[in-house]
Amino acid sequence: MGRIFQTLGADPTKLGFFFILPPLAGMVVQPIVGYLSDRTWSKRFGRRMPYLLVGALVSVIVMFLLPNSGSFGFKTSTALWFGAIAILFMDLSSNVAMQPFKMVVGDMVNEKQKSYAYSIQSFLSNTGSVLATIFPYLLTAIGVANTAAAGQVPDSVRISFYVGAVILVIFSLISVFSVHEYDNDTYKKYHGVALNEDNANEKSKSMLQLLKEAPKTFWSVTLTQFFCWMAFQYLWTYGAGSVAATVYHAADPTSSGYQAGANWFGILSAVYAVAAVIWSLVLSKIPAGKNKLGYTLSLFLGAIGFISFFFIHSQFGLLFSFILIGISWAGMMAYPFIMVTNALDGYSHMGTYLGLFNGSICLPQIVASVASFAIFPAVGSKFPAMILISGILMLIGSLSVSLIKEKI
Repeated sequence: MGRIFQTLGADPTKLGFFFILPPLAGMVVQPIVGYLSDRTWSKRFGRRMPYLLVGALVSVIVMFLLPNSGSFGFKTSTALWFGAIAILFMDLSSNVAMQPFKMVVGDMVNEKQKSYAYSIQSFLSNTGSVLATIFPYLLTAIGVANTAAAGQVPDSVRISFYVGAVILVIFSLISVFSVHEYDNDTYKKYHGVALNEDNANEKSKSMLQLLKEAPKTFWSVTLTQFFCWMAFQYLWTYGAGSVAATVYHAADPTSSGYQAGANWFGILSAVYAVAAVIWSLVLSKIPAGKNKLGYTLSLFLGAIGFISFFFIHSQFGLLFSFILIGISWAGMMAYPFIMVTNALDGYSHMGTYLGLFNGSICLPQIVASVASFAIFPAVGSKFPAMILISGILMLIGSLSVSLIKEKI
């Protein structure tokens, strides 16, 4: 996304603004999706799948609009606002579409298999990330234009969005028609919730009340999440510019050097996704009693990856950094949900709690984006320096895992 907004003409010192809206949308939408889906039941589509279907369809529309933000004849400022609004709606809809996948695992998988289930989910999502990140590079290799007029997005990026939209529709429909969720009585028996707990008092509990009643694990995992997601927010915002600056010595987003750097950042992102895929399989073999060890190790290795990114200026040397970053990503995609859903077993309102837990992902991204308005100038407006800060944040995150008291 940073690449798109810089190509449209965004001021690098203001990039953080465009990354505030998506997590802000997520903080609002995901608890609502959880709250509503806890109260939804359709014999044909279940409780979570209807939201996946609606979110996916809206996401597809936005995925066709976003890469064309600079192609409608708007002035630069208007194109940037259009892009910002488009990404807001894409994040709103993708939150609606993606959250049900997390909820269904919490709904239907027992504690002994939950670690394995979330690791496999991480494996599959990261496999998709691999394909997404290398696609512009592959298109460029077969002759698709990788540069465009000032203010427009290259065809290599535009076509990648279109292909992603088609894939999203296909696999969302497969999920909707193949997943058969538990009915209400079966769900309550499975989670040890009293069948008569469907009374008005239980239903009327506010989200604030639910937060007050949340288990301690919910809050301790949230603390770790805070540092980790701040780290990745800076990678997504400043990563392409960092690679372009350190490897290709390019700062102009319209230059071939910058676009080559952005493409290589795509390849590096694919590398971290591949590493996450492989590490997810490793994590799936770690016993439930060793979750904290696996989580700490994953984040610590990621911290080394971020910090090394700052010091390595060779194209292929960065592969090492991104392999380690991918290891931390795999841990972040699996362990928080394992620990929180295990702690929530026996609670009703699973969907609402997971929606609220999404705040541990969204809030740090908002804080990181707002803080970047002060931090980025303070480090001399140097993109690589922001990645070094990511490493420090990830290191703090790895240390904070020791505070988590998990239910096994």
